[in-house]
Amino acid sequence: MNTTMRAMQIEKYGHTKLVLKQVPMPEIGANDVLVAIKTASVNPIDSKTRDGEVKLLVKHTMPLTLGQDFAGVIVKVGAQVAKFKVGDEVYGRPRDARIGTFADYLAVDEADIALKPVNLSFEQATAIPLVGLTGYQALVDIANVKPGQKVFIQAGAGGVGSIAIQLAKNLGAYVATTASAKNEQQVRDLGADQVIDYHTAQFEDVLHDYDMVFDTLGGSQLDKSFKILKPGGKIVSVSGLPDAKFGRARKLGWLKTWLFGLATLKLSRLERKYDVSYHFLFMQPNGKELEQLTKLIEQEKLIPIIDRTFSLTDAQAALEYSETGHAHGKIIIAVDE
Repeated sequence: MNTTMRAMQIEKYGHTKLVLKQVPMPEIGANDVLVAIKTASVNPIDSKTRDGEVKLLVKHTMPLTLGQDFAGVIVKVGAQVAKFKVGDEVYGRPRDARIGTFADYLAVDEADIALKPVNLSFEQATAIPLVGLTGYQALVDIANVKPGQKVFIQAGAGGVGSIAIQLAKNLGAYVATTASAKNEQQVRDLGADQVIDYHTAQFEDVLHDYDMVFDTLGGSQLDKSFKILKPGGKIVSVSGLPDAKFGRARKLGWLKTWLFGLATLKLSRLERKYDVSYHFLFMQPNGKELEQLTKLIEQEKLIPIIDRTFSLTDAQAALEYSETGHAHGKIIIAVDE
């Protein structure tokens, strides 16, 4: 096997460009597998990681290979690996400290992966792990969405939104979302019951008595989301700020927890004002939950939506395209081209 591989890396935090390098092959531990990566996907967290926006939550060393999810083939297994074997086609999202899927190979804990759905290509499969787990953890683990409940999902045509709509419908929810007029039919085809054209209407003027809001935009859109919830409702946000209860749950220490509480005083006031709860979600890898998503995919109840594909050497262009906010579905990087 080769002793080096290609990887798209950054040297420091900031709005810097990805650089293609030859780096040493990863070493695997007893519970790890080594995956030859076929495809990776681009997510907004990649830009946030590059810019240092998550360094309070995750410590990375430089140089850092970017990329948070993948699909590929196992080429080596650790001594204690029980669930997988060489040759298995898998997909997953490595844990926070072990990201780096914009590369030829990845060492990943077996607990963080699942067998690739048999009815998906590698390109389709890599569109699922991060956004699928994000949606699952928001809707199932935190919000515990039940049949008949009303769920509002921001930006339904985006990577997270397009999967979250399908998951919410599988849970039996009534789903509203925002999209431009040209994307209305796409999100309706995914299962959205009500589509608000954000160019012509404000969602807070249209919606009311919702059980859950899944916020993917943050900022003023998050603040306005409180207005549409019924008492006891929940907001789950991937774009807002971590709050004190997140700091306590993650055992981040008193100082960070206090700082998070200070930074989210406005959100805490909104919680009290509207008698609702705010939850910041920093998605965690979970092979067992990925297996649940695989079942839905193989039953054709969950379909990945892909915008376009770039080569590994064009990962910088893929990241820049993601930052425009105009992608409809997932942006894929074909690593083994």
